[in-house]
Amino acid sequence: MKKILVTVLIGLVAFKSVKAQNDIEKFNPITTGVPFLLIAADPRAGALGDIGVVTSHDAFSQHWNPAQNVFALSKQGVGISYTPYLSKLVNDIFLADVTYYNRLSERSAVGASLRYFKLGDIEARQTLEQDPLILSPNEFTFDVSYALRLSERFSMAVSGRYLRSDLKLQTSDADASAASSFAVDVSGYYQSEEIPYSDFDGRWRMGFNISNIGPKIKYDNSDNSESNLPTNLALGGGFDFILDEYNKVGVSLEVNKLLVPTPQDPDLNGDGEVTSEEIAQNNRDYRNISFISGMFKSFGDAPGGMSEELKEFTWALGAEYWYQDVFAFRAGYFNESDMKGGRKFASVGAGFRYTAINIDISYLFGTGKVVTPLDGTLRFGLTFNFGDTYDEY
Repeated sequence: MKKILVTVLIGLVAFKSVKAQNDIEKFNPITTGVPFLLIAADPRAGALGDIGVVTSHDAFSQHWNPAQNVFALSKQGVGISYTPYLSKLVNDIFLADVTYYNRLSERSAVGASLRYFKLGDIEARQTLEQDPLILSPNEFTFDVSYALRLSERFSMAVSGRYLRSDLKLQTSDADASAASSFAVDVSGYYQSEEIPYSDFDGRWRMGFNISNIGPKIKYDNSDNSESNLPTNLALGGGFDFILDEYNKVGVSLEVNKLLVPTPQDPDLNGDGEVTSEEIAQNNRDYRNISFISGMFKSFGDAPGGMSEELKEFTWALGAEYWYQDVFAFRAGYFNESDMKGGRKFASVGAGFRYTAINIDISYLFGTGKVVTPLDGTLRFGLTFNFGDTYDEY
């Protein structure tokens, strides 16, 4: 058998790997449906520790912060990226991403993207002699955005997204079908003018994005098949050190929080014993929380109080050096609490720009006890910019 079912299950949980630890009751991650929406697909953001909401514009801004599109230096652009997934275990699970932006005028821009997540092929058969049935679970999203400049230095954008998740196995359910849902994003971006300091010039950047706001995704009519979308709040700030006409260094800091309810303690009566009835009731209570209500509850529903609530924030720090706007070197670090998943990794990358073509690569290596699915992964990206140019600086 070419693949086993556990491979699919690993792909489904994505970043939420189960951490082996003695104090297991303290491990309380938040899980969602379609978690591939949170995977950094482009190598520039991947090299910066999964930072994108506050970086300067590029063709992949559509995924991170579409409000950046009105600060594009070229009228149009296309980005293509490829990210192997679980590459140390299999060779046919990957995330592919195609993006497009068009700056319509000085004040407005549109964008679109298509993301496709293939979870490999599975050979299903009843006996060894039987011809296998090849199953190919996959997920994809398609989104469009519109960005508007509200002032000379600040813009906002709204995005609409359709998503489809085809993970059901026909061998286990003859009536299995793909699930679908929709979501919206609201984002904003600020980029200051170039400010002269004593030894260098500088530029401030700030951004936010509330992404994947939408109804729960449901595969069938059973109660247990309903999952929250990975609604996420991203906030960031950055500064560009413009040392001279040849050298520029940008540093960025970003924090993220899932706006999804935290799983509660199933010991409802507090007697120290958890019964099957309590587990069932706890699951029903969790499923009955609407996605809108869950967004607001997510800021104060952690069973461990404010100390646990703060652990639900991840943070990342990244730096990018450009020489003559031709060659770039990047590095970043990402951190998540061990209680909420334990993702910790460092990343490095490089970029090369030749006329209207950008080539980017990045490499990630884990630094924590939990092995990230992207550990040892080399990501590739190609960007084409064309049309009229703008002077934003």
